[in-house]
Formats: sequence, C-alpha cells, structure tokens
Amino acid sequence: EVQLVESGGGLVQAGGSLRLSCAASGFTFDDYAIGWFRQAPGKEREGVSCISSSDNSTYYADSAKGRFTISRDNAKNTVYLQMNGLKPEDTAVYYCAASRLYILLGSVYDYWGKGTQVTVSS
Repeated sequence: EVQLVESGGGLVQAGGSLRLSCAASGFTFDDYAIGWFRQAPGKEREGVSCISSSDNSTYYADSAKGRFTISRDNAKNTVYLQMNGLKPEDTAVYYCAASRLYILLGSVYDYWGKGTQVTVSS
C-alpha cells in the first residue's frame, strides 16, 4: 500500500520555524520526485517546492524562495521541508506528493499524503 505521511506541523508565531517531514512507503521512493503543496481555507492549492529523484535538484515557488529548504533522505524514504521566517500567510494544510516528473504541478503527482496543518500567528 502506498503511503505518504506528513508530520511536523503546528502552531508557531510569525518569524518562527517548522520542519515538515514526509515519510513514504509502498513505492520505489528513489524513482520519484517529491513535492510540497499547500492549501489555505478558501484558496486553491498551490505548489511550494519540489525535489528531483535523480540529482536532488530543487525548485521553489516565489513564496518559498529564501525561506524554505527542501531536502530528501533516500535511505529513510523521507523528504523534509524546513520553513524559516514563517508568515501568517503561510497558514495552510501542507501536503507532500510523489511524481515521476520533476515539476511543481499538482496534476502530475500520483500519490498524496493527507496533510499536516501549519498555523502561523501574528
């Protein structure tokens, strides 16, 4: 059974940090790019960052550049999203997803986690 399980969300003050984890199982993790997406209440889902399967190339949405860092540990089948300098507008449910394509486009992702809530207070 394919599973992606996010963890590490919570409540943090503006300017604070969180590290999200995405633990994968049930598929060949090394063959998949992993992306982080988020969805705030009343808003469309948006891509945050993704990391390739092959050479650990990374891509960040403008909203994440300079503040967030994505990384992966293939030995642990886990991807991380380090989020620093959090802002209230970062409040959302954060999802990780797996795709054979290295692109931050939700429609090409095959597998999705159930999400973890991040709330940033002002």
